[in-house]
Amino acid sequence: MADVYKALADPTRRLIMDELRERGEQTLFELCGRLVMKHGVSSSRQAVSQHLDVLEDVGLVRSRREGRYKFHSLDTTPLRAIAERWPTDDVGQAP
Repeated sequence: MADVYKALADPTRRLIMDELRERGEQTLFELCGRLVMKHGVSSSRQAVSQHLDVLEDVGLVRSRREGRYKFHSLDTTPLRAIAERWPTDDVGQAP
């Protein structure tokens, strides 16, 4: 779980996740374009690719190849473990 927190600590990675949530599967080229146009993030394709690798390593992003293209998508499964660790029920809370 510590790796997930570390991956989420980077603001560019969070923006990448926001974009994948908003638009679904995207290529590296599409993501780079949206990061520049929508958020003013002018990271190189190599830098965005490295961020995607980190997110994929912790399970927050999945990728699939289709011909020459690699499509990336968000996978929120690792976030469920965080939500389950600290559920938002009223048990144990002061009145």
